[in-house]
Amino acid sequence: MKNPTIEDLQWSADAAIGRRRGSLLLKNARVANVFTLELEPASVLIAGSLIAGVGLDFTDADAETVVDLKGAILTPGLIDGHLHIESSLVTPAEYESAVLRRGVTGIVADPHEVANVAGVAAIEWMIQASENLQMDVWFAVPSSVPATPMETSGAILTVDDIACLLAHPRVVAIGELMNVPGFVNGDLQELQKSMLTHDKPHTAEGHAPGLMGRALQAYLGSGISSDHESTTLEEGLQKLRSGCFLMIREGSATRNLEALMPLLNPRHGDRIGLVTDDRLPHDLIVEGGVDFVVRKAIALGADPVYAVRCASWNTARHFRLQRRGAIAAGYFADLVVCDRLEGFAATDVIKDGQFVSRQSASSDAPVIPESIRQSVRLPDLELASLQIRAESGNIRVIEAIPNQILTRERIVAPTIVEGLAIADPSKDLAKLVCIERHGHHGKVAKGFASGFGLREGALACSVAHDHHNCMAVGMNDSDILFAFERLRSLGGGLVVVNDKRVLAELSLPIFGLLSDQPLETVRESLVKIDQAARSLGCVLPSQIMALSFLGLEVIPELRLTDLGLVDVLRGQFVEMWV
Repeated sequence: MKNPTIEDLQWSADAAIGRRRGSLLLKNARVANVFTLELEPASVLIAGSLIAGVGLDFTDADAETVVDLKGAILTPGLIDGHLHIESSLVTPAEYESAVLRRGVTGIVADPHEVANVAGVAAIEWMIQASENLQMDVWFAVPSSVPATPMETSGAILTVDDIACLLAHPRVVAIGELMNVPGFVNGDLQELQKSMLTHDKPHTAEGHAPGLMGRALQAYLGSGISSDHESTTLEEGLQKLRSGCFLMIREGSATRNLEALMPLLNPRHGDRIGLVTDDRLPHDLIVEGGVDFVVRKAIALGADPVYAVRCASWNTARHFRLQRRGAIAAGYFADLVVCDRLEGFAATDVIKDGQFVSRQSASSDAPVIPESIRQSVRLPDLELASLQIRAESGNIRVIEAIPNQILTRERIVAPTIVEGLAIADPSKDLAKLVCIERHGHHGKVAKGFASGFGLREGALACSVAHDHHNCMAVGMNDSDILFAFERLRSLGGGLVVVNDKRVLAELSLPIFGLLSDQPLETVRESLVKIDQAARSLGCVLPSQIMALSFLGLEVIPELRLTDLGLVDVLRGQFVEMWV
C-alpha cells in the first residue's frame, strides 16, 4: 500500500503554513466534508500527492498552479469496497478506463473468480496486471476456493496460501468467507481462515445471504466484519445491529439499494458502505461503477454528502486505508469535481494531486501465458451425456429470479417423451447442464431451470460462479451440445445458439473469464448476445449473468454444480426426482 515519504510530509506542512509553495490550489470550492456532512466553502491546497490544507485563508501566492472552481463541489475520490473485476469480463486496465474518470479512484477487488480457475498464480497475475494503474487497486485474498466441497474448482487455496498472500502490501482483507455452514458449525479449517486477521491489520469479509438469528451470531462470532448480501430491510437491520459493516450492493444482476434505502441514514455513521460486487460491461459504460450507486442513492432521497461518505470515508475506515476517503490535511489528493451532488457526475477527477484528464492513460501489458489461454478442458461429449432418463414422480426445478442471484425451488411435473425428461416451453421448463471443465474428472450434472422464458435454442458460458465450470441452459440437447463444443473452440466465453448455429458469442480466452479486447468491443458483443437471447424468448435481464449464478451453491435456495443438485439451505445434495 502506498504511503507518503518524509519528504511528502515536509512539503505538505511547509505549504500549509506558507514556507513553501504548494503545487496546486483549488479555490472557490464547496467541499463535501464527510466528517460533518456539510458543504463547506473552502479552498484546497495540494502539495505533490497530498492535501496540504483546507480553508479560506489560502491565496494564489501559495501555489504554483491555481484553478478557480467557481463554486463547484469537491468530493473525495470514491472507493468501491467490494467487487470482482472479472465480472466486467475485461482486464484491470479496461475496468479502470470505465470508472476512473467518473470519480472512482480506488477499489477493493476480490479475484475470487480467477483464483477458482488457477489459484495463487491467477491472483498474482491480477496483482501484476493492476500494478501500474492510476486508480488504486487493493485486494482481498479469496478465502473460499472452492466455495464448498460440493463443487469442483480448478484450484484449491489452503490456509497457508491465504496467509502468504496477506503479506502483499496491496492486500487489505481476506475475501468473502462463503462457507456459512462451516462457520456456524465450528469447522476448524474455516475458523483458521478468519483467525488469520486477528493479529493483523486486515479485515475478514463476509458473505451471508439471508442469515439472521442465532446462526448470524455464530457466523459473526468468528471475527467476520462485513456483509454485502442483504436483500431485505429486516436482514440488513439485523446485521447492522449485530455489528456488521453493511455493504449495500447495486450490481448488474443484484440490485438491493431500493430495499435497503431506509438504512442509508446518517445515524448509522461509518457502518454503511456502497459497493457494486458484479457489474457487466454495458452497465459500466452506461451507468458507471460505485459512482452510479451514489447517484441512485441520492435520487432515492439519501443525504447527498452521506451517500458520498458511504462510498469513500466509510469504506476507507473499514479497510484501514490510511489517508484515504476524505478531503483534509495529510490525506492523498484524490478528488472529484462536480457541479452538483444530485445527479453525481464528475467534471474533473484529481488522482494523487494531478488532473486525470491531463495524464496519459494507464498501460496494461501483463504477460498472458499460454496456459492461461488453455484453461477450458471439457471432456468428450455426446448427446447421451446430456439426456435425463425418466423416473416416477415430480422434479425439483431451479427458478431464476429477475435482478437477484437468489433462486427458488419449484416442484414441477416433468414432460416425458420416449422415456426421457425434456425441456418444455409451455411450462417454462429448460434443461440446465453443468460440466466440469478444469480437466479433473469431466463429470456432467443435469437438471432443469425456469424463469428464462426460452422457447428454443441454448445459452452457454464458461463463467459460472464460483467454480467456473461450463453451464448451459437450453430447450434441446443438440443445441446444448453444440454450445458446449463452441465454448471449447473459443477457449471459454459466452455463446447463444439455435438449430446448431451461433447467433452471438464472446470469446474469453483469459482463464475462460476475461476478454483481451477493449471494454467497448466487449460491450458490443454483449449487446448482440442479449438480442440473440431475447430472440429465443429469454425474458431475464442479464441472462448470461443469471445463468452464471445458477451453480453458486452458497446462495439459496437450489443450485446445480458439476457434482449435482444442491439444496443450499440444508447444505446437501438432493435428488432431482421427488
